[in-house]
Amino acid sequence: MMQMLQAGGLEPLTDGVRKPDPDNPRGYFEFEKVKNLPAGSSWLTQAEGRAVKIVSPLLSHLPPEYEYRIIFMRRAMAEILASQAEMLTRAGREADPAENDRLAPVFARQIEEAEDWTAGQANIKFIRINYRDVLDRPEKEAERINQFLGGRLKVAEMVKVVDPNLYRQRNG
Repeated sequence: MMQMLQAGGLEPLTDGVRKPDPDNPRGYFEFEKVKNLPAGSSWLTQAEGRAVKIVSPLLSHLPPEYEYRIIFMRRAMAEILASQAEMLTRAGREADPAENDRLAPVFARQIEEAEDWTAGQANIKFIRINYRDVLDRPEKEAERINQFLGGRLKVAEMVKVVDPNLYRQRNG
């Protein structure tokens, strides 16, 4: 998603701390200060008009004095957990299948809570985008995203960066 937004003309707020690797060869598009959102949000002034990657459990720490447009990227939980297990294996740590069984409902609950919280905020508009739909119908999803963000993005450029070869953890 961050690659699509950047290609479409929306500058991402990143710091380059987390470098591309075999798990994410095009990079992570992260900004380290996001992790400290519960402790402070002064960095948000740098984010105005830009794309920022924020994991769902941190969304409820967004201060109410700003307006936000949130793109919820949804992906099958089995694929998320398989991807994390592969990352652990590459890092030399053993993934525990029992841990996945424990984590799946926790992650699902966090996502549901984040979406419920977001839906109740007057200063937030949001859209759900399914990861698989982006791969199967990139033009349609890029256009949906463009419309959601005000119609100023370059849809054809967004579509060009969608690479089905990077979809390695398929569920079905």
